[in-house]
Amino acid sequence: MNKRSNLLAIAGMCLICAFSSDALYAQKKSKKKTPASGASATPPPAAKKEGIKPFSEIITAKARKKDGLFKTYKVDDRWFFDIPDSLLNREMLIVSRLNKVPSGVSVGNQQYGGEELNEQVWQWERRGKQVFVRVPSYSVRADSTSDMYQSVKNSNLSTIIASFDIKAYNKDTSGVVIDVTDFYNSDIMAIGATDELRKAYKTTALDPTRSYIDTVKTFPLNIEVVTSKTYKTMESPIDNSIGAVTYEFNTSMLLLPKKPAKPRLNDVRVGYFGQTQTDYGTDAQKAEKTAYIHRWGLVPKDTAAYLRGELVEPVKPIVIYIDPATPKKWVPYLIAGINDWQVAFQEAGFKNAIIGKEAPTAKEDPEFSVDDSRYSVVRYFASNIANAYGPHVSDPRSGQILETHIGWYHNVMNLLRNWVFVQTAAVDPSVRKAKFTDEQMGNLIRFVSSHEIGHTLGLPHNFGSSYAYPVDSLRSKTFTNTHGTAPSIMDYARFNYIAQPGDGVTQLHPTIGEYDKWAIKWGYTWFPGNLSPAKEREKLDVWTVAKAGNPLYYYGRQGTSLDPRLQNEDLGDNAMKASAYGIANLKRILPNVEKWTYEKGKDYSDLKEIYGEVITQFNRYMGHVTTNIGGMSENFKTYDQKGAVYTYLPKTKQKEAVAFLNAQLFNTPLWLINNAQLNKFDNGVLLNNIKAVQSGTLGSILSPSRIARLLDNETKNGATAAYTLPELFKDLHTSIIPSSRPDAFKRNLQRSFVDRLGTLMTQEMQAPPGVAPSRIADFGLTPVNVSLSDIRPLVRAELKSLLTIAKARAVAGDAMTKAHYDDLAIRINDILNPKK
Repeated sequence: MNKRSNLLAIAGMCLICAFSSDALYAQKKSKKKTPASGASATPPPAAKKEGIKPFSEIITAKARKKDGLFKTYKVDDRWFFDIPDSLLNREMLIVSRLNKVPSGVSVGNQQYGGEELNEQVWQWERRGKQVFVRVPSYSVRADSTSDMYQSVKNSNLSTIIASFDIKAYNKDTSGVVIDVTDFYNSDIMAIGATDELRKAYKTTALDPTRSYIDTVKTFPLNIEVVTSKTYKTMESPIDNSIGAVTYEFNTSMLLLPKKPAKPRLNDVRVGYFGQTQTDYGTDAQKAEKTAYIHRWGLVPKDTAAYLRGELVEPVKPIVIYIDPATPKKWVPYLIAGINDWQVAFQEAGFKNAIIGKEAPTAKEDPEFSVDDSRYSVVRYFASNIANAYGPHVSDPRSGQILETHIGWYHNVMNLLRNWVFVQTAAVDPSVRKAKFTDEQMGNLIRFVSSHEIGHTLGLPHNFGSSYAYPVDSLRSKTFTNTHGTAPSIMDYARFNYIAQPGDGVTQLHPTIGEYDKWAIKWGYTWFPGNLSPAKEREKLDVWTVAKAGNPLYYYGRQGTSLDPRLQNEDLGDNAMKASAYGIANLKRILPNVEKWTYEKGKDYSDLKEIYGEVITQFNRYMGHVTTNIGGMSENFKTYDQKGAVYTYLPKTKQKEAVAFLNAQLFNTPLWLINNAQLNKFDNGVLLNNIKAVQSGTLGSILSPSRIARLLDNETKNGATAAYTLPELFKDLHTSIIPSSRPDAFKRNLQRSFVDRLGTLMTQEMQAPPGVAPSRIADFGLTPVNVSLSDIRPLVRAELKSLLTIAKARAVAGDAMTKAHYDDLAIRINDILNPKK
């Protein structure tokens, strides 16, 4: 579950987009940010140059006026802003969202009303008879008292994205009046269709004759503008014969505090989303990177009571409303998921710090809108996408979170049903059915709601948390009743697949845990005395060092395949032991899928879906185990902490992983083939899926980056301590190249083995799309020059050995066996002796 906007490290959608080494070769999360310049496909039409006129000539008696951040006027079909001098050059956060979308739009996170498109900061600047809109950048900075301030200012000029002629001075000459009609109606990407939407439907231009401003609402701190824009397209999500697509956008302009909130410096040992900038105002003898965390601005109402250790309410609590479009029966569970975090904020000294509420009705508050940037909302999407995500909008100057619009897709319920079924049906008879009760589904919704709210508080995924609990502890009813399945609800520790029948375990998913409480304490504790961020960091560092080494408080980042602790969908401190328990439960579940999904009069689509989920879950276990091969532990530290940051896993653990894969995967898992059920839905596809799991896992084992770490480990620690590549080949042989007659699965696996070795002989490692080669190691993809390394000599030796085996076996056995080994020998020979 991941943040849509201005986050540092989330890829894809929250519930389903965790990184893996395979995914990183081919996948990059798309960021829907427009260029800082606000570049537009078609610039606004230039206004005719006219002199500044009297106010009454521009704002006539028939004008409709509204007071707010700016006074706004509507005269006929023209809209005017009355900008007071006091707000010129003030920074204002712009957030553009889809308000309404035509059916059929299918661009990720840009296809439902309420989804965010862009964030930008604007400054309205007056020069002579004109007003300009500038977009400042915050990528570099220096304090105004620093000697570097002027130099940074000279190298950080704000781009102008729009200009306006001043039409009139306001009545008391304390401000100016401009016409913003053409600006909001124009094709400026910052307040219209993103580049992704344009490319998806081959947009050629905005059609101004089919575009208009619908409403302009002004409030004390913000202005909300709703526009309807029609774009000419070569393709359409609805009907290509139309040649166009219409979207409705909401653009929020929110006044930022004149003085930014005090930031809190980031620490990689505690997980927070944040922002990084180059700070030239420090004493460091280099251009130093400064990182601030994202957090809400909580300040105690009663500071004296707070300092006495009493729980105190914040001056402004975090209030999150539930979209009125949400089905009523799920509202209490979404609210409960929000309020679950109150216990964590108590660790930071606050009570009632976060509150979930139903949105007010039109009668209760006619001005309330789910698109209003003053309000945080859980938006409910009528969507068949099985997902949810928890973004937030923050002040780019300080990291202060200002609001959130959580995305909740209706079909997340199907995802939850599938997960719970394949992970817990062996131990929980209540989920052995096609449809859960409202209470069962409601509690699952509450669980996901709590997770997504964690993101809106600034917390990223903590993929290292679930490793804190010993595998056998997750089979204990007493332990799980107290601790859940992981110390953090921000891990992707789904449901307890480890517990076995008879264990009596009933708490099967995580709750707000020890790490969550610690992270909120670290990020939200208020310090008196107006300490500088650096001084606060000194106090926080004492806390962090005190927690170091305790796995309950360990933060493991998302986005690397290096450390086997940092995996999604896993549980416990030993992947081989945990996965063995998980497979034992899958073997109990699979024969009963047809019976447990039975619904009178329905076809076998549920049987097919759950059967596929069983194979998917099995594949997850294989991935969890594979990461142990060539794996390293990653424990970030500072100079004042002893011990290594990176340590290779012991040889015994890596050999244990290979032995597990040999036994559970490369020796064909025939238990996955249940013909009595397969003949109800399978038309020849499913067995290929099992082969794909075998081939995919083998390819991951023999990836260049994993092999590079095996070689690196041997160089650093010697062949006795390290698990070497020749040892890996030898261990794989026991299952992949047995002396017995190979079946269809084994023949497929042997060809995959040879093909993978052939790839290592002919191709170099490539950086994933969009990832700089210099950064691939950050993702656990250890870079290596394959042709100059020891990889090819060792692979060549392995191929020669396989060629000898293949030739010997091609002369005996049945026709299929001889043909297979003859073909294998030809493949190997072609690799070793490529045709010129």
